[in-house]
Amino acid sequence: MTTTVNAAALALGDDALVLSQRLGEWAGHAPVLEEDVALANIALDLLGQARVLLSLVGDEDELAYLREERDFRNLQLVEQPNGDFADTIARQLYFSVWQHQLYRQLVSVEGELGGLAAKAVKEVAYHQDHAEQWTLRLGDGTAHSHERMQQACTALWRFTGEMFEPLEGLAVDWDALETAWLGSVSATLERATLTVPSGPRSGGWAAGAGRQGLHTEPFGRMIAEMQHLHRSHPGASW
Repeated sequence: MTTTVNAAALALGDDALVLSQRLGEWAGHAPVLEEDVALANIALDLLGQARVLLSLVGDEDELAYLREERDFRNLQLVEQPNGDFADTIARQLYFSVWQHQLYRQLVSVEGELGGLAAKAVKEVAYHQDHAEQWTLRLGDGTAHSHERMQQACTALWRFTGEMFEPLEGLAVDWDALETAWLGSVSATLERATLTVPSGPRSGGWAAGAGRQGLHTEPFGRMIAEMQHLHRSHPGASW
C-alpha cells in the first residue's frame, strides 16, 4: 500500500480498536443480559475490523499494545468514556452512522480497503440499527431517559466534526458523507423526540485532533489498561 493509504488504514483501525475496547468495558455491566451480549458482539466486530486494518500497516499486536498515546490516530469521539448507557448509545449512534456511510463509499474502492468495506458494511449496518433503536427507546421513553439521552447527544456533539476531516488516501466525497450523516442522525433524533444539538462541530469551540495524535485525558487511562497485560508479559502466549 502507499504511505497515504497506510495512514488511512491506521486511522480507521485505531477507531475500531479503541471503540471495541470501550464497548468491551460493558461486559458484565450492561443494563440487561441481552444487551451485555449485543455490546460484546459489536465490540468483537470492531476488533475484527481493527485486526484487518492494522495488519495492513504492520504487526497488529505491536500497533495495538506497544504504541504510545500520541501515536494513535483515532477520533476523539471513540475514546470518550462510556458514561451511563445513554452516553454509550449517543457515541455509538454518531459513530456507527458515520462508519456505515463511509464504508458504503469505500465498497467501490479497489484494493484492501475496498475488500474490507465490502465485508464489514453489513455488520456496521447492524451496529447503526442497534444504536438507532436504543436512541428511540431512550429518547421517547420516560422523562428521565429522555433527559439523559438529550444530555448525552448534546455533550458528544462537539466531537462529531472531526469525523469529516478528509483522510488522505481515501477516495471519499467528504461533503456528501457529512450531508448524509447529518440527515440520518437528525432524522433519528427527531423520531426519538430529541432536539438536534445546535452547538459547534468545528472551530475553536469544538473538540477534535485525534487524527493528529492529540487525545483527551481519559484516553491515557484507557490504553494503560488495554496494554497492561501485553507490556507486563512481553512475548507471552497461551
